[in-house]
Amino acid sequence: MPRAHAGSGEGGTTVRTAPVLETDRLILRSHQAEDYPDCIAMWRDPQVVKYTIGSESTPQRTWLRLLAYRGHWSLLGFGYWAVQCKSTGRYIGELGFADFRRDLYPSISGIPHIGWALCVEAQGHGYATEALRRVVEWGDANLGVSRTVCIVHRENIRSVHLARKLGYSTVLREATDDEPNLLLARDVPRG
Repeated sequence: MPRAHAGSGEGGTTVRTAPVLETDRLILRSHQAEDYPDCIAMWRDPQVVKYTIGSESTPQRTWLRLLAYRGHWSLLGFGYWAVQCKSTGRYIGELGFADFRRDLYPSISGIPHIGWALCVEAQGHGYATEALRRVVEWGDANLGVSRTVCIVHRENIRSVHLARKLGYSTVLREATDDEPNLLLARDVPRG
């Protein structure tokens, strides 16, 4: 199991939450209930869901997504961050590591997989690259695993390019008509 990033909670219990990470232009932080309206808007945008979940998310599904993000940190010691622009204070997306226990071959259960989604207005400004480089750096130092994986729709050329830029290059599964997603892997440098 990957190493956990823990903090102290009430009554001496251990609570795991997303550490705050910063880049030059961004703050990566835990999701909050206040992010819900922005998440609903993002996950209803046809351009965002085209290569991710395939169709608009209902408000309930989006709420469950937020709960899953927080739950990842609590149960596994890793998860997704909300991405906030420093200059405007606006929520612009989410990214991080997850283990959604997907039924895939080869199995990636137990292997953190990196993912990302940004609001359309935030795309094309280098935010994803900037944030994901910081997240990969955090993962290399904290996950305690030898490999992470990435799932990208074969037609999402920008995300395939970004995954390769981050070092995800080993194709564990080619995309097919039945399964359009590439499964890529990145070995964590030893050091």
